[in-house]
Amino acid sequence: MSKNQSFRFAVAPMIDWTDRHCRAFHRVLSRRALLYTEMVTANAVIFGDRGRLIGYSPQEHPIAVQLGGSDPAALAKAAAICAEWGYGEVNLNVGCPSDRVQGGNFGACLMRDPSLVAACVAAMKAEVAIPITVKCRLGVDEQDPEVALDSLADAVLAAGADALIVHARKAWLEGLSPKENRDIPPLDYDRVHRLKARLPDVPVSLNGGIATLEAAQAQLAHVDGVMLGRAAYQQPELLLRVDSLFFGDADPHADAFAAVAAFEPYVAAHLAAGGRLHDITRHMLGLFTGRPGARAFRRHLATEGVKPEANLDVLRAAVDEVRRAEERRSLVA
Repeated sequence: MSKNQSFRFAVAPMIDWTDRHCRAFHRVLSRRALLYTEMVTANAVIFGDRGRLIGYSPQEHPIAVQLGGSDPAALAKAAAICAEWGYGEVNLNVGCPSDRVQGGNFGACLMRDPSLVAACVAAMKAEVAIPITVKCRLGVDEQDPEVALDSLADAVLAAGADALIVHARKAWLEGLSPKENRDIPPLDYDRVHRLKARLPDVPVSLNGGIATLEAAQAQLAHVDGVMLGRAAYQQPELLLRVDSLFFGDADPHADAFAAVAAFEPYVAAHLAAGGRLHDITRHMLGLFTGRPGARAFRRHLATEGVKPEANLDVLRAAVDEVRRAEERRSLVA
């Protein structure tokens, strides 16, 4: 079992989604879930605008940074920078199937080269004291998942990796788009369970296709942690129950209305600094999914929240759409 108890439940790193505003919002919904940055390349960390790329708010802890790359020296330097910035974990991406990562020889294509991934892990471990973890797929293209996953796992663990996060699908780098790779390759949770059974002392987390907290809880009978991606992003209200269900703590807010109210100071600070409301509210569109007024909530934010002058009143008005819809339903009932 991982010494980091937040490993039990995490929100996946997702490009264009899990930016600092998304993470700040998710942190209001759960105090304990482990949050990840979007993938950032090692060279971007070294040479780019670090405040924009890896900046975060202190309240986002526990937080991990996900790096992309295949140059051990560059990854080691980037990991050291991220550690200096206060991240609690560096995760190496060995699972992203996008054209961008294939062109740069990192992400899922690294499943074909366990020795290189191991060299990357060893280089980072030599530079930082914080955990180094690896997020991978079951394999790529025609690889046999039984062989590919074990080979990658054994190599990176021998190099000092502290934990493995496995997206329980293969990635097809030839023939499927990145979007199709999130859905078409079949899920194989049993393969991840067998990996964990073979490595009882290694923290293993499972990712891919988990849509509910109940399904996530069921996986903890087989693995040490679960990572939710699209479900957590598209239905963030489910995060309100994570602390009690996975950690035995009190949940931070009674409902989504209270959570939004608690999030208002963050939104106000962003607006006061010259930011736009849409920077934040684009991550909130799924908050009331399945509830009366959810469509009106989304519509109001989509039409009014994008305007340059949009302020907190726009967010409050959108929330009021849900309140009024629920009041109307209760009167009818």
